[in-house]
Amino acid sequence: MTRDNNFEIFLATVPGLETVLCAEVRGKGFKQPKPVPGGVVIRGGWPEVWRANLWIRGAGRVLARIDSFRAVHLAQLDSRARRVVWDSVLRPDVPFRVEASCAGSRIYHSGAAAERIETAIRETLGASSSPDAGVVVMVRIEHDICTISVDTSGDPLHKRGYKEAVNAAPMRETMASLFLQQCGYNGTEPVFDPMCGSGTFVIEAAEIAARLNPGRSRHFAFEHLATFEAAAWQRMRDVRSMRTPAVRFYGSDRDAGAISMSRANAERAGVADYTEFRLGTISECQPPAGPPGLVIVNPPYGTRLGDKNKLLPLYRALGQTLSGRFAGWRVGVITSEPKLAYATGLPFLPTSAPVPHGGLRVSLFQTGPLP
Repeated sequence: MTRDNNFEIFLATVPGLETVLCAEVRGKGFKQPKPVPGGVVIRGGWPEVWRANLWIRGAGRVLARIDSFRAVHLAQLDSRARRVVWDSVLRPDVPFRVEASCAGSRIYHSGAAAERIETAIRETLGASSSPDAGVVVMVRIEHDICTISVDTSGDPLHKRGYKEAVNAAPMRETMASLFLQQCGYNGTEPVFDPMCGSGTFVIEAAEIAARLNPGRSRHFAFEHLATFEAAAWQRMRDVRSMRTPAVRFYGSDRDAGAISMSRANAERAGVADYTEFRLGTISECQPPAGPPGLVIVNPPYGTRLGDKNKLLPLYRALGQTLSGRFAGWRVGVITSEPKLAYATGLPFLPTSAPVPHGGLRVSLFQTGPLP
């Protein structure tokens, strides 16, 4: 591994949203980001690892790739793993665990591969392994090439640190931010979610507009690595680029519990001053005063055919309300069912391929400004 400032860093995301994440990474000033299956690759050093965890909204986790080599049997894997300079990344006093996966390789038993790597680290570094350790070494053996990474994030990055309360089918913050970006949202226009649940879209939009770093309120696994420099990290966290948004962000829901949940989450996130949440049904929704912006909504999908048919009136009401009252607003609807989306009667643009979410595959259906 190049120890200093030029190794590969992998930012994981939902398959299908790699190019959206790549645009965000490029916009945040990271050099030469490249979309690859399941994420985006950049090159850099540990400051770039810290910055990616702190700044990037759409990544689910950030992996530092510390070595890569060919291995076709377990003895070779064991021998090569003992030559990795583990003490340049891991600390002997911090427990670790190993997760392995194998695909299209002569080493096909992921448990045995993980065991060999774990033993190599224990015996060369002197660190102990633990099944619930916060530091995770990730091993992927694909077509006989073994890639070793360290998960620098710890808890998945959608855990921003503000959301104590969630509703039944929450959209992850990372995915919500990517859908906002896919709708062309850049923080300069109002956003309205008429089925806001725990407030994820509204809070993400407000944070983007306020230039708040998504990782500002949490800790990361890289704080327990040998490469961590507390003073440099503190300086990075202390840089404030916050601004007061020129517009406001709105959510409504027919469930009073969802409204109180959204308000509490917005308060913890520090965006309560820019957000409004109101109790109301779809047919009661009115556009907020001021310029038009983006309506984004993740309605219920239904998982059985009967459920889907019962939801048709809800989608029709959504379409009628938006068509009749929200002239000039763009709309983004996330659903697993094209039939439900088209029941709105909204003039959708061509959709991109569906992406996995909560065991289903969902698509973003979006319009231009409504007439």
